[in-house]
Amino acid sequence: MDGFLFQATIFLAAAVISVPLAARLGLGSVLGYLAAGLLIGPIFGFIGGHETEELQHFAEFGVVMMLFIIGLELEPRALWDMRHRLLGLGGLQISLTTAAVMAGGMALGLGWSVALAIGMVFALSSTAIVLQTLTEKGLMQTPGGRSSFSVLLTQDIAVIPMLAFLPLLALPKTPDMILGETIKRVSEGGAPEPEGAHQAAVSFIQSLPGWGVTLVTVGSVGAIILAGIYLTNPVFRFIHAARLNELFTALALLIVIGIAFLMNLVGLSPALGAFLAGVVLASSEFRHQLESDIAPFKGLLLGLFFITVGAGIDLNALLGQFFTVMGLALAVIVLKGAILYLLGRAFGLRRRSLWLFTLSLAQAGEFGFVLISFSGQQNVIPPSMTGLLLLVVAISMLITPLLFILYDWLSRRMDDGAEIREPDEIKAQGPVIIAGIGRFGQIVNRLVRSSGYKTVVLDNDLGAIQRMRRFGIKGFFGDPTRPDLLHAAGLASAQVLVVALDDPDAATRLVAFARRKRPDLHIVARAHDRTHVFRLFKAGANDIVRELFDSSLRAGRYVLENMGLSEFEAAEMEKMFYQHDRKSVRELAGLWDPTVPTVNNPAYITRAKELEQELQTMLLSQLEERAAASAAQTDRIEGMAKPGDT
Repeated sequence: MDGFLFQATIFLAAAVISVPLAARLGLGSVLGYLAAGLLIGPIFGFIGGHETEELQHFAEFGVVMMLFIIGLELEPRALWDMRHRLLGLGGLQISLTTAAVMAGGMALGLGWSVALAIGMVFALSSTAIVLQTLTEKGLMQTPGGRSSFSVLLTQDIAVIPMLAFLPLLALPKTPDMILGETIKRVSEGGAPEPEGAHQAAVSFIQSLPGWGVTLVTVGSVGAIILAGIYLTNPVFRFIHAARLNELFTALALLIVIGIAFLMNLVGLSPALGAFLAGVVLASSEFRHQLESDIAPFKGLLLGLFFITVGAGIDLNALLGQFFTVMGLALAVIVLKGAILYLLGRAFGLRRRSLWLFTLSLAQAGEFGFVLISFSGQQNVIPPSMTGLLLLVVAISMLITPLLFILYDWLSRRMDDGAEIREPDEIKAQGPVIIAGIGRFGQIVNRLVRSSGYKTVVLDNDLGAIQRMRRFGIKGFFGDPTRPDLLHAAGLASAQVLVVALDDPDAATRLVAFARRKRPDLHIVARAHDRTHVFRLFKAGANDIVRELFDSSLRAGRYVLENMGLSEFEAAEMEKMFYQHDRKSVRELAGLWDPTVPTVNNPAYITRAKELEQELQTMLLSQLEERAAASAAQTDRIEGMAKPGDT
């Protein structure tokens, strides 16, 4: 117990010190975790290699949980919608990188089967590092970020057929290899102990021929899919009946850990099994509960995983073959980066997005550790090469945060030529045009569409448009203030224009333009504040809605109800306030001068004070009238009562 507490203290202290420093220096949390691992492991020696290896098996659950959560966010339908990028961009990246590395390996004298296995290892990138960094930097919704995610997803899915295919490449064991394994077992443990159920199962699977391992692999994946479809909902309903929140957390952990155990048992990647389970459960009614239960564990264990990667680097082995390891790691990054750059250009990525796509995926990934270990167990890669390959994978992952720093440097120098995506071709028109599909515009759009009226949605936020399309709501990407896009959307024949843009200046310009072109058009505009109301009023908006006004009124009504007013009385007060405010705003709009600050406009201030006093007097009079009417009603009831009545 003392040893565990010491390790936990060292790991947490290193993370608490290194990660905030790295984040403050703009290096990102991943580099901070990796640096923490280097400090406590190979540099200062607080944690030994054996301890790090044991912890790394535990920390890998962070990757497992991350893939599970990613799967929860991707329904099978969403995967089908992404099929062109998954099969095209992702499939080409894996195929070309595998072929290029295989050719390089064969040029160095390796056999074709060994070179092919190494090519598959280096075709994969680090899902953990890349997604964590893209999320931190807010780059997930950029074209480069989405393309990187598609490739990472393809790679994660491709690990399943890779693991199923690798046993078919196995080399026959020579008598010297069999003798060496026997001597090693005897020297390490003497006579073998009786096998337990788990060891017996592992031994049985390892004794199968290549095609047998492949069948077991496919069967395990099928079992996960069937269990996710038919078993999870009944089990969740059973747990729900207990009304104990901690049991939901226990069940979520049971799902992830159980899948990891099954995958380990058959020699597969636990992370891939968790991802498949997540995809199967993405349409479950308990999806959000699962995600909220797993997320805290995912963040902590993912950080621990990065620390163990840094702590697990063998400095002695690295220094002993420094130039070989660094040369191979840089060669992999350059070769892979060149392939990614060409593919990115072929699929329409430019400038920032192209460099983000190229630099973020140029490293090897954590699944490389899995493939190398599995290839060694299956006698695909010779044992003498596995240590070197593991070092190359680790060093390339360690270089990844530096590649993101290089991207930031390049991005800052491309400010004058920021990439511009061409707007969508608008092929639909309708009686209602909605400019802006944020939270405000979404609700307006849902109400109007649900009432049977056709809408045309415009927004210059590509991420928002794509999110709406996932829910079956069609929208068009483009700047709603552009006259050509408005005319294409049907401005000449529309009955209503809804302006729901986040930018107040853009909203005002749009209202003014639409009013000039269509004096008869009814314009409903969202206002940021009262000053923006005045600007929209002068620009020609018919109905102006302050974004927080109605919700604030409702909150005020709830306060009045809890202060003793009846629901009817509170609703009447709310109605009077609303009507008075509308009248006041229209009157004050005539006194508002855009060239003079409001605080320096005496006529405006004087009238605003008078209107506020008028409102207070009106509401208090209403309360007094209600109280007097209530008292009179009580007197009448008491007067009708007969003497002696009880």
